[in-house]
Amino acid sequence: MIYTVDWETITNFVIEAFEALGVPGKDAEICADVLVEADRRGFESHGVNRFKPIYIDRIREGIQNPVTNFEIVRQTPTTAVADGHDGMGQVIGYKAMRLAIEKAKQYGMGMVAVRNSTHYGIAGYYASMAIKEGMIGITGTNARPSIAPTFGVENMLGTNPLTIGFPTDEEFPFILDCATSIIQRGKIEVFAREGKPVPKGTVISEDDRPLTDARQTLNDLISGKAALAPLGGIGEELAGYKGYGYATVVEVLSSALQQGSYLKMLTGIGPGGEKRLYRLGHFFIAIDTEAFMGLEEFKKTAGEIMRALRGSRKAPGSDRIYTAGEKEWLHWQQVKDKGVAINPSVQKELSQVRDELKLNYVFPWEKE
Repeated sequence: MIYTVDWETITNFVIEAFEALGVPGKDAEICADVLVEADRRGFESHGVNRFKPIYIDRIREGIQNPVTNFEIVRQTPTTAVADGHDGMGQVIGYKAMRLAIEKAKQYGMGMVAVRNSTHYGIAGYYASMAIKEGMIGITGTNARPSIAPTFGVENMLGTNPLTIGFPTDEEFPFILDCATSIIQRGKIEVFAREGKPVPKGTVISEDDRPLTDARQTLNDLISGKAALAPLGGIGEELAGYKGYGYATVVEVLSSALQQGSYLKMLTGIGPGGEKRLYRLGHFFIAIDTEAFMGLEEFKKTAGEIMRALRGSRKAPGSDRIYTAGEKEWLHWQQVKDKGVAINPSVQKELSQVRDELKLNYVFPWEKE
């Protein structure tokens, strides 16, 4: 049975759990905000579902540092290179985008490239930071190998999101936050938890067979026996080469500018099969709309474009057309007075974390 935990309770629980594992208070608040924001937007694949396996377990396994040393190793008025020293990816991402925003306030644009980081959660969080300052926000990150090149079957590239957001004159901004693979690894993790198959044509095996078993797919992705298809799909007929190309762009911008790790260097697995640091790379760009024709004019034009798109002719049987960021905003309207829905497998994980860290919480599924 699925239970709902209110936003205050789940946020405080995540903060306290991070603190119990050595994450400093302010950093724990940032990490919790990024994590819970995924659920606020309806990104179940990157929310509380990943709290234990991606963050708690990695801290315990010593492949992610709870205390973040954010070091600026090179800087110009408009750019910077930062080393995260394998700390908390959310904290590294937050500080890097703040730095990009401050540079943009002074010079119109700012960009920060990061090396030696860890999983930073939903990329749209950092684009939103720029939006709140009246700016265009762009970010991307590489990740452990998952995507095969077009005409290939070996997982080489990460799911590598290329995320762009900007303000509009509507109630919600435009935020395009999606992977460059046809399906992201986190979604397959959700399918595995729920016992559902992976959609055919989204994952390919080393012998060129499509895979649908979610748990087997996750194992094969780790072992290198399977790969995700790039955005567009397998081969060239549906233009999978476009997703492959964009994933490559993100890989380069997440490694070459900052001299960081890339491709098979990001497996998180050593030569003896042991777990090791991931050392991911990110990039963050902030563009101040006031440096062009002004924020209000930008918002007005952007809003007009969104309304024109939604008002265009609809396909037969379709109720409406959406623009990027709208569904996430609608989801928040539905859940803001409720909380996050927790499925049975995640319920067990949260209770386990609570018990092991000796935190004083009673969850809804334990009250009956």
